[in-house]
Amino acid sequence: MTTPVCTSASTAAVFPTFSSYVRARGPVLLRTARSLSTNPNDAEDLLQTALTKTFVAWDRIEDHRALDGYVRRALINTRTSQWRKRKVEEFVVDEMPEPDPLPAPDPAELQGLRDAMWRAVMRLPARQRAMVVLRYYEDLSEAQTAEVMEVSVGTVKSAVSRALAKLREDPDLAMISA
Repeated sequence: MTTPVCTSASTAAVFPTFSSYVRARGPVLLRTARSLSTNPNDAEDLLQTALTKTFVAWDRIEDHRALDGYVRRALINTRTSQWRKRKVEEFVVDEMPEPDPLPAPDPAELQGLRDAMWRAVMRLPARQRAMVVLRYYEDLSEAQTAEVMEVSVGTVKSAVSRALAKLREDPDLAMISA
């Protein structure tokens, strides 16, 4: 029994030269490169670099059926190297650039808003008011609210939705938000 010396002899006819490989597989490899880069020009450069690495190793690649995998790995490694080499600019400054603090809200205005909101909630029908209070003041989930109210989750959803629509249309709240 004899073992073949060159395992690529059967596939040598498929890609006898580097240029025929690039002509045949270039578009597919370019799509792969474009998936690794957001800029089409960078993708073309990335592919050219990977093909250059493949050309240098062309004679050492024994199984030419695995060329696509070799080029894909070269694409990924090249992209990773480019990412690691990117320059991150840092500047030394005397003071940290902090954003201007937002002015504190006026406590009287906040209290007025709370009072108006509570008056609007009190104008809701009793069942909707109970569900809004459980959902938003007591911070219960829809399922927990449904359990407490002994209704379905869908009932809670629709009742709270109608209640919020009424609150959005409330004239006292519209004056405050405007």
